[in-house]
Amino acid sequence: MYRLYDTSVWVDYRRGIFSAQTNQLDQDLIDDMVCICPVIVQEILQGVRLDTDFDALQSDFKALKVLEIDSIKAAVAAAQLYRTLRKKGITIRKPNDCLIAVYALHFGLPLCHNDSDFDLIATHTDLKIWKP
Repeated sequence: MYRLYDTSVWVDYRRGIFSAQTNQLDQDLIDDMVCICPVIVQEILQGVRLDTDFDALQSDFKALKVLEIDSIKAAVAAAQLYRTLRKKGITIRKPNDCLIAVYALHFGLPLCHNDSDFDLIATHTDLKIWKP
């Protein structure tokens, strides 16, 4: 089964941090089971310091299964998710997390992460969290 990996796992992976999540990301990359969405690509690439690393990563991402949703529909769904949670007294610290969750929900994919906001989103939606 394909999995979507949040930026938090990708950052650990790129830093060489060994964890159950980064080990699974490594295996899923080998097995060609990793999906990515535009907002995760942006978050990862904006943190890259060297141009050579930026170019290499950009090229590597082209080999992954890219999840695509109409950008306006995705933005509206993410805003609605944020608002719904806010009405319940839950504030998501990074609104991009709502957008990432929308991609996972839309495609019915489990999300692997190291970010507590996704656990909050999952408690109030059908978001599937993959934990090793």
